Amino acid sequence: MSTTVTSIRPPFTRETALAKVQAAEDAWNSRDPQRVSLAYSEDSDWRNRDEFFVGREAIIAFLERKWAKELDYRLMKELWAFTHDRISVRFEYEWHDDAGHWYRTHGNEHWEFNEDGLMARRDMSANDVPIEETERRL
Repeated sequence: MSTTVTSIRPPFTRETALAKVQAAEDAWNSRDPQRVSLAYSEDSDWRNRDEFFVGREAIIAFLERKWAKELDYRLMKELWAFTHDRISVRFEYEWHDDAGHWYRTHGNEHWEFNEDGLMARRDMSANDVPIEETERRL
């Protein structure tokens, strides 16, 4: 049986935090905004770079815009730290724009979960680095 993002609830152990991160990576790599949104509470509070928004509908709209721009998106997440109901990750993802220019995005996310295992808060910072297609790792 595969682990879903919502089946893992706080309080986190190292094992459950690692599983939560892997489930999130798998969901995001699906590039399915609806699937990804189900990991977040109805009123999830997001900061993604310079965008701030609240709620699943806003999350879906954001992800639709994101993946319309960031083509062939592929993500890797790594557990950085965890507490009772919070997880921090570092991540890298690679993508290209519609002109064929490739990028690797490096960043950090801080997640806070409610008792149902849904992410109630997501705070993300990232930087995009231009790469050659031959430099891709993911």
